[in-house]
Amino acid sequence: MTHTGAPLAGRREWTAFVVLLLPLLLVSMDVSVLFFAIPAISESLRMTGTEQLWIFDIYAFALSGLLITMGSLGDRIGRRKLLLFGAAAFGAASVAAAYAQNAPMLIAARAVLGVGGATLMPSTMALVRNMFQDDKQRSKAIGIWSGAMAGGIALGSVMGGLLLERFWWGSVFLVNVPAMVLLLILVPVLVPEFKDPAPGRFDLLSVPLSMAAVLPVTYGMKEIAADSAVSAESLLSIAAGVVVGWFFVRRQRTRGDAMISPELFRHRVFGAGISVNTVAAFGMMGSTYFTTQYLQGVLGKSPLEAALWSIAPSLVIGAAGPLATAVAQKVDRAYVIAAGFVVAALGFGVLALADTHALWTTLVGCAVIGCGIITVMALVSDMALSATPIEKAGTASSLMETGQEFGGALGMAVFGSVGTAVYRDEVPGALPAALPRGVADAVRETLGAAAGAAHQLPAATGEAVLTAAREAFTHGMHIAALGGAGLFVLAAAFTARALRAR
Repeated sequence: MTHTGAPLAGRREWTAFVVLLLPLLLVSMDVSVLFFAIPAISESLRMTGTEQLWIFDIYAFALSGLLITMGSLGDRIGRRKLLLFGAAAFGAASVAAAYAQNAPMLIAARAVLGVGGATLMPSTMALVRNMFQDDKQRSKAIGIWSGAMAGGIALGSVMGGLLLERFWWGSVFLVNVPAMVLLLILVPVLVPEFKDPAPGRFDLLSVPLSMAAVLPVTYGMKEIAADSAVSAESLLSIAAGVVVGWFFVRRQRTRGDAMISPELFRHRVFGAGISVNTVAAFGMMGSTYFTTQYLQGVLGKSPLEAALWSIAPSLVIGAAGPLATAVAQKVDRAYVIAAGFVVAALGFGVLALADTHALWTTLVGCAVIGCGIITVMALVSDMALSATPIEKAGTASSLMETGQEFGGALGMAVFGSVGTAVYRDEVPGALPAALPRGVADAVRETLGAAAGAAHQLPAATGEAVLTAAREAFTHGMHIAALGGAGLFVLAAAFTARALRAR
């Protein structure tokens, strides 16, 4: 990749880029930071099971439902202005969450955190597109960006565990505040404002339409992941979202002031990039579904131990994005993206070799999968944004992020359903014959339920139950991993053909 003649970014832009990594890290960390805190929160606020689920889900719903709206709004009012609004909202909501007196207050604060996250993600990516107009520099920046995103997810779990070792549960939220204050101080000084010079009217009706399309689909897929089964309710929810989505797309194609300009899709690489990015997120979250449970439920690690072990693959994965962008400067990016899918497929193959005592095999599999997926995400994001008119970068970024949210939710649902189906098919035949019916029914549900039941049984019987459950779960992971490997091989072939020389 040669210098295109576009203005080169200097020290000021790179300094601003480092500042813009702060919201990316925090939004990524917020996905996982509650994993350790939820037991303490539940005990302190005396939450019901439903309230506990909403504390997790409301953030994801607000984030995914508002991404498209916020990306389009940033193009119109200014990306830096929207970023500052999001930072203020995220910081204030973090304080409110830390000092929430009851579950409804915490749920409301988490909703505002989701709104803030929906403004931060597309704004920061769009600003990167604006600041780095040279192809080589932008590719490097987005490679670093992708590595930081992967690192933030792993860091969130570890930081949550370490904070709770010394402080009360609200500390996992307060850690956001200094970073948001720093962002509010430095962004006006370092980051120039960018917006569409001729945005047209803002289509207000498209806001509820976009949310009504995204949220039911997200909800339906999360229900499938939670239940590990396809229910009529989840299918109806997804179908309702698809129907509304059809009306939303039709409105965007027929209006001059559309929230999503049809101009974005005139370059075929943009639509293909969204599809490829969605598939990559599918594999990333699908593999995470198994590996996090494997470390704790099969290997018996404590949550903090599991989180600390998960840092090991992240150290390698974080370097994959910058390395991939360096290679792509000499080789057609379509082939490098296809190679990323092949590498991830090999990682799934390694994961399929893990038995019930295979810590290092699992960690190596995770590292290889992560390196392949980050390679794909970094280069696809760069290709898609490069094909986007610079004044539409906010909307383009939000569409990429929305596709990623969909892919992640679908990956959890599909991988979880496959694993659970295998688990429930194999466990009954491997259990001791004398188990009480209630205990046997609990063991057949999930690995976590089996572990809880095993601790209440005599030592020999409990060990037999736990061994059967662990072997069934691991076999389910094998089947899902082989399916993931096959999917990624197909994705590699599609990528090499669809994106070649574009």
